[in-house]
Amino acid sequence: MIKFICKRIAQSVLVMWMVYTCTFWLLMATPGDPFVGQKQPPPAVIAALKARYGLNDPWQAYWRYPVDVLVHGDLGPTISYSNWSVAAVIKNTLPVSMALGALALLFAMWLGVGAGVLGAMMKGRWLDHTLTIGSLAAISIPNFIIGSVLLILFAVNSTVLPSGGWGSFQQLILPAATLGLAYWAILAMLMRESTENVLKADYIRTARAKGGSPLRVMSVHAAPNASLPIMAFLGPAAAGILTGSFVVEKLFAIPGMGNVFVNACLNKDIPLVLGITMVYTVILIVMNMLADIACAMADPRVAINA
Repeated sequence: MIKFICKRIAQSVLVMWMVYTCTFWLLMATPGDPFVGQKQPPPAVIAALKARYGLNDPWQAYWRYPVDVLVHGDLGPTISYSNWSVAAVIKNTLPVSMALGALALLFAMWLGVGAGVLGAMMKGRWLDHTLTIGSLAAISIPNFIIGSVLLILFAVNSTVLPSGGWGSFQQLILPAATLGLAYWAILAMLMRESTENVLKADYIRTARAKGGSPLRVMSVHAAPNASLPIMAFLGPAAAGILTGSFVVEKLFAIPGMGNVFVNACLNKDIPLVLGITMVYTVILIVMNMLADIACAMADPRVAINA
């Protein structure tokens, strides 16, 4: 297990460096100047601003940024938000995105696992076909269309729920459902396929022959093994829900990190875009690593074959 974890850590360091390199040079190659607006500042002012934000020499900035982050813990100042650092912006917006992502993931897990087990138990019946069609539709439709439809149904026509904002649980329901619906569908299909395969195993037939009730056979014998693919998917799903909240946060006017990231891209705020990207990368790597470790603990063959 120690060898397995060390290998994952080494891979993570390489992935982070690749993401940083690609993001940095793509930002440098993006057309536009964050210091030039409707009025053209004097060249001396632009040069001073680039020197302040470390953008006057790209190669020097490329090598200095990792040192500042790792040694000094400094992500640099932002261009879009006066007197704010990148770390301060992330500190104020990340909890909002985390809360939204956690609720969306709970929604996806609660409904997805239950729907998958129900579909496997009702294989070939109308309920199974309905869940399959609903899952395919949820995966295929973009989340901004799902969010728009939910807004029309529950916030415009019926005014049951607020249309957006932040501050109450009711304001989280529509964006969490929009964000978690696609992952609910994936979890449901994974759980259905896995449960269906497990129910064909010999030990399940043995448990049934010994007089085990359907509920006991499913909960004690089938569910633990059928949930292994779900455990492997939870890491990417958690990170994907968090990083996929850009459009949802913008649509529902949620002051999270995804909303800030979109604005930073539009304003070419290079330090802020780079800082948020690296934070998202760390979250993705940590979630995947935790999922791998959980799978290895549940099935030691995963660590041996890795």
